Amino acid sequence: MRANLRQCAKAMVLMMAVMMSVAVQAERKLLDQVVAVVNESVILQSELDARINTIVGRLRAQGTSLPPRSVLEERVLDQLITESIQLQLADRIGMRISDNELNETIASIARSNNMTLSQFENQLAREGVSYQEAREQIRNEMLTSRVQQRQVGSRVRVTDREVDNYLEATSGQSRTNAEYELARILVEVENPNDEQEVAAARQEIEDLRQQILDGRDFRSVAVAESDASNALEGGNMGWRSEGQLPSLVADVVPEMAVGEVSPVLENSSGFHLVAVLDKRGGNSAQMVEQSRVRHILVRTDETTSDQQAEEQIRAIYKRLQEGASFAALAKAESDDPISGSDGGNLGWVGPGQMVPQFEDAMMNAEVGELKGPFRSQFGWHILQVQERRQLDVTNDVKRAEAREAIYRRKFDIELQNWLREIRDEAFIEFKNDDPAAS
Repeated sequence: MRANLRQCAKAMVLMMAVMMSVAVQAERKLLDQVVAVVNESVILQSELDARINTIVGRLRAQGTSLPPRSVLEERVLDQLITESIQLQLADRIGMRISDNELNETIASIARSNNMTLSQFENQLAREGVSYQEAREQIRNEMLTSRVQQRQVGSRVRVTDREVDNYLEATSGQSRTNAEYELARILVEVENPNDEQEVAAARQEIEDLRQQILDGRDFRSVAVAESDASNALEGGNMGWRSEGQLPSLVADVVPEMAVGEVSPVLENSSGFHLVAVLDKRGGNSAQMVEQSRVRHILVRTDETTSDQQAEEQIRAIYKRLQEGASFAALAKAESDDPISGSDGGNLGWVGPGQMVPQFEDAMMNAEVGELKGPFRSQFGWHILQVQERRQLDVTNDVKRAEAREAIYRRKFDIELQNWLREIRDEAFIEFKNDDPAAS
């Protein structure tokens, strides 16, 4: 009898242990379940919650009111799906962001916000985001940006004739060096030949404009309603000089006051609203500081890892410090064939002409100083500023700004088309009946 009782007790303990294990597994499943399958990858509830927390923290810090939770979840999940498709593409073509490059980018972000790295980390904490989460998000944003530049940038061409036509069309307009911080709302039209779709989109954008005029915050509307890829950033387009304004708004923005909302604007991608968040500058001077600079580049590619490239550029830097000829080393070692054949010479370079990491190093270099090694998206660099000058570059600036404005307009249109294409081609399965369900 006692043996039977002991066996029953053991069986009950075992059953309780199994039930507890099942309960724990069920709890874990509820805490972190798959909400969507995207090709060969999955999106977890924890990822969705973390991204929502990041966006909510940022929007609250900006003073932007939040849309309903269900709307936010649906839009953030949509963002994660699109991001996952792009990250998988980046992985297939072998794109990588090294820790060194990521560290440099984070340091640059901190500097651009007048913060030390410690202050930047504290700001993230106030927004409810850990430093490690922010690092990985920035890494992903860098990867998606590169994928977009590679896949979409190759579709965009700007001809000299288009630049000439742009300048002729704007020749009567007064241009200053004013800069505008802009935000936009897009109501997309997928088929411009569908009159019903066009009419519905027009009515929707008119309704949104009226809501904003009645007091609803522009950025809140962008978060909840815009079809643009930057919707969850409140539609923020960043700072644009007057000469770099997209042609769609070039005639409108200079006449707008800070806080004003544009009339409804239309192009091939749909209907737009633009708001001027801030403005700075505004005199007509076209004098810029230029640097005559030369560089040596060691690229990273399939055969040269980031570590190998860094070791190679540091060896070159050591030789330069020991007195080796910059021009000779550029010809022998640089992976930039055009400048390398000319001793590394890039000629006179002004603001905005180089990638941010290069420009940052160039602007902080003394004349004659060796600057580097430092990393950009192209590889590892050493540069030397040989001379500086103040120059009236009105015509050059106008042409460069015209080319940039045309490129951005074309790129934005092609980006929307490409994002639709990769979404249509991807296998996407929602694991809840309602993709916005928590």
